[in-house]
Amino acid sequence: MVPGPDRYDYLPDHRRGRVAHRCHTTRTCTPRTRTCCPLGGFMPSPFRFGVSLVSLASAEAWRKKCGEAEKLGYDVILVPDHLGMPAPFPALVAAAEATEHTRLGTFVLNSAFWNPTLLAREVTTTDTLTGGRLELGLGAGYLRAESESATPFYGTTPRKRVDHLIDTIERLDTMLNCDELSRCPKSVQSPRIPLMVGGNGDRVLRLAAKYADIAAFAGARTVPGSVTGRLVPLKAEDLDERIARYQWFAAGRGEAAELNLMIQSVVITNHRERVIRPFLKQMPHLTTGQALELPIFLTGTLRQIIGQVRERRDRYGFSYFAVLERHMREFAPVVSELRGR
Repeated sequence: MVPGPDRYDYLPDHRRGRVAHRCHTTRTCTPRTRTCCPLGGFMPSPFRFGVSLVSLASAEAWRKKCGEAEKLGYDVILVPDHLGMPAPFPALVAAAEATEHTRLGTFVLNSAFWNPTLLAREVTTTDTLTGGRLELGLGAGYLRAESESATPFYGTTPRKRVDHLIDTIERLDTMLNCDELSRCPKSVQSPRIPLMVGGNGDRVLRLAAKYADIAAFAGARTVPGSVTGRLVPLKAEDLDERIARYQWFAAGRGEAAELNLMIQSVVITNHRERVIRPFLKQMPHLTTGQALELPIFLTGTLRQIIGQVRERRDRYGFSYFAVLERHMREFAPVVSELRGR
């Protein structure tokens, strides 16, 4: 029986807010996944790094930026799905033209924007035009204003958005894996395009545990009632609990999923406390020590930040990290040091 949300008996080892992971299996991991382990343990896969690109000044500038991301060593170029930003699929096709081997992903599509049948066509066409480099990221969306503006027919409440996400993934799983050549869209990648599912709530984590090759954790939660999607970072121990919850749902999987975390802030500095001070005004409930330990913030010298990335893999199991476009160059030395290790 899956425990209720107010219980913690699904935590494999909850000591001082940390989840201890141990692995005794000898099975070999695939390129996208970690070695399969029993609940409470994993063998982490090598580091991968992505960058989320959001600004589109011109076709030439976009291609140049994508080419730079590849030269800096990023494994994946990511495009979000928000109103007022570039449309994900044509942006990824253009990125493919400017790069040779970098993977290309949606991070993540707001499923409420999409009809599942038409989305399957977009996905398989994009996979073909990018030479089989697409990674499909899906989520329920969190901006209430976007939902009210663009998707009232799917419902704007969080529950209805998650309902549609579940329906979308289940239908895509059927359409992209069927054998009727005349009716089913076909992708280049086999057996299927890698699927990322992003979110923190129990229903989304259960969905990710069942279907996802990559489970993406936001590292933040939406402020209740916020129309603009204001986010509050999860404290380290809160993310411990979410990871443990996911591991509970994922017990018994044939292959462990790759775990992803989006980093919201990267600051290379010799003065960590000074840098974190402005954030404390927005998060008065946190101490300086708690703010410095927030999983989505990386602050310190280059060596300290490299250590923080390693610590997040050791503690939570994250091996796939994404950064925002504004941090692409600053974070590049970390990519160079850790990529593939």
